[in-house]
Amino acid sequence: MKEIYVSTDVEADGPIPGPHSMLSFGSAAFNAEGEMLSTFTANLELLEGAAGHPETMAWWAGQPEAWAQTRSNPQPPAAAMANYLAWLKGVPGKPVFVGYPAAYDFLFVYWYLMRFTGESPFSHSALDIKTFAMAMLKLPYRESTKKRMPRRWFPASPHTHVALDDAIEQGHLFCNMLAEHLGVDAKR
Repeated sequence: MKEIYVSTDVEADGPIPGPHSMLSFGSAAFNAEGEMLSTFTANLELLEGAAGHPETMAWWAGQPEAWAQTRSNPQPPAAAMANYLAWLKGVPGKPVFVGYPAAYDFLFVYWYLMRFTGESPFSHSALDIKTFAMAMLKLPYRESTKKRMPRRWFPASPHTHVALDDAIEQGHLFCNMLAEHLGVDAKR
């Protein structure tokens, strides 16, 4: 079964799920040729008993448009994650979670999937774009930042802090890196 790369971005009100809530998330499914196949996004109601972390909420105070996007038509987490699971099961291949940083985004998505659906098509794995860049650039991990990555890897789309926009942007970044790594032309 071929791999489908599910670039995912999370917006949350704190550093970990449970005490804090995932506000919004977006995923864009790409094949290995760099073609975007489909997308999924949802804004979520806050978890019962959770509260925003003061530092995260101070950051959100400087992003009022993006904050407003996360609070538009929020869904109960159980419903949103059930719909997401069905979407993941409908991609035409084995879904591979792709994130930047994968450790943060995967933490929330995996926790919410397990809490509200009891399963994760991603298993326990996530592909981290920064780690992939480290290998391609032959640099130490902490030096493998977006500023040091070649501009040819980046799509023209802006980073908006709207989950789906950012998932699409980083999906194109990953696909461009993958194409270069494999020595093929990328779609984007």
